[in-house]
Amino acid sequence: MSPEALLWFVLAAVAVVVVARWLASRTGLPSAALLTLIGILYALLPGPNITLDPHIVLTVVLPPLLYSAALDSSLLAIRKNMRIVVSLSVVLVLVTALAIGWGFHLFVAGATLAAGVAVGAAVAPPDPVAALAVGRRVNLPPKLVTIIQGEGLLNDATALTILSVAVTAAVSGTFSFAAAAGQFVLAAAGGLVVGAAVAWAVRLARPLTRDPLLSNAISLATPFVAFLLGEELHVSGVLAVVVAGLIVGHHTPRLASGASRLQTSAVWRLVDFLLEGFVFLLIGQQFPNVVRGLRQYDTSTIVVAVAVSVGVVLLLRPLWLILNQSLPRWMHTRLGGASDYDDDTPGSARRAAREARNARRLTGREVVALSWSGTRGVISLAAIFTLPLVTDSGEPFPDRDLLLFCAFVVVLVTLVGQGLTFAPLVRALGLRADEADQARVRNEARSASVEAALARLAEVAAEEPEHIDAVEAMRTQLHSRLTRYRGRLDQLQATDSSRLPDSPRYEAALRIRRAVIDAQREELLRWRDAGRLPDEGLRVLERELDHEELRLPARKP
Repeated sequence: MSPEALLWFVLAAVAVVVVARWLASRTGLPSAALLTLIGILYALLPGPNITLDPHIVLTVVLPPLLYSAALDSSLLAIRKNMRIVVSLSVVLVLVTALAIGWGFHLFVAGATLAAGVAVGAAVAPPDPVAALAVGRRVNLPPKLVTIIQGEGLLNDATALTILSVAVTAAVSGTFSFAAAAGQFVLAAAGGLVVGAAVAWAVRLARPLTRDPLLSNAISLATPFVAFLLGEELHVSGVLAVVVAGLIVGHHTPRLASGASRLQTSAVWRLVDFLLEGFVFLLIGQQFPNVVRGLRQYDTSTIVVAVAVSVGVVLLLRPLWLILNQSLPRWMHTRLGGASDYDDDTPGSARRAAREARNARRLTGREVVALSWSGTRGVISLAAIFTLPLVTDSGEPFPDRDLLLFCAFVVVLVTLVGQGLTFAPLVRALGLRADEADQARVRNEARSASVEAALARLAEVAAEEPEHIDAVEAMRTQLHSRLTRYRGRLDQLQATDSSRLPDSPRYEAALRIRRAVIDAQREELLRWRDAGRLPDEGLRVLERELDHEELRLPARKP
């Protein structure tokens, strides 16, 4: 393909991604499923196509996607739900791989246990992109979002390590449980150390790079450094990326400037949007190549292999979650259980009680939602495409084409089937985030931050009495803000509903502030068009208005 043709192909793909995103926003359908179906339709048409290169996906695409997801995750929330996260991202992945492996060994004619474990490892880790996109749109509770995020961040390292062990056994014909366990522990421990080291290096560099452009450059390079360093040291590069992202994201509010955070967040949103769009298009385009290799297999063999793969993936997850929640209560709670609080209890104590209650076992509705959130994605296809063509003896890798097809069907069934039905399921279950409770916490935090600012202002007044006029002006602004926050908090605390209470006065204030900003922008443009304000000055003033508008909530807080 010539450079011009490749450029046209990329531009067409960007256009498709944009249209799919627009359709998803209008119809409520997940863009991941739409893009996958579009990719399949395109692959069936004549014209240029792109074949998935697993090494490019694992080296170039996976690190930035994982790192961006880790930056947006909460280290504290994942640690609070660590038991269920580890259960899903480590133990369930291992059990799924072994179950599919034994299923192939017992029911698929001629299949080996190692080959079955290989495809099981590839399809075991859910890709949470589609589920989280839908979950956030339907306002899924934060606890479930955290579990899905944490599982998606950690399960790839587990799956790729199991796949490596299975491929080694299939290629060499030998297997050692002790060696496999040692390899897994070494890869995981090494990935943790490498990720922490990279995060520590980024923390050291942050104070030296207050320039937002330099901070962005470091942020974009960090996942690749962590991944390549981990792979070079023969440990889990994937886990290194995740750990680095979680630690850096946790410390970013303290180390990065406001301008750096705004710009870095915008850059990563664009990276996610484009990479995820290309990835799901790429999944669909593999359909003809995967189907082409099935001619050598009987229909019954294909049906049994697909049934084992899809059946284990769909059935084992809910069974595992039910079993997980059947453990003794003391294994589900942290020290210091929840107590009952009356209406006079301070907000901090009520929050502590809510956190303790959230640490308990999942409800039946939450189990159902999590069971249906296990969509598979490009990692499964990239992993299975890394299977070698031949073994050490020179023989073809056992059932390679069949394994590719099984992995593709699992991805297609979960990504399209579960992706399209996840939102209706969540709505039917009545699972929604407690908006009023979240707004109470935010307004309590806002009030506390303003009170801290007022205390600091009193210190400034004592230290710089000559600037008392500026101090009093700022004090007036802060008191006005504190009054507004406390009024909103009183209104939120008076409601028993999980929905935000209507506030005509608050909504009117937002409309008025937006109208004022729009009027300022229009006047600045008139000045620019009349030649009274240069474009450079316009951009400076527009940026000030943009930051002011960015502070306004897109929805009621």
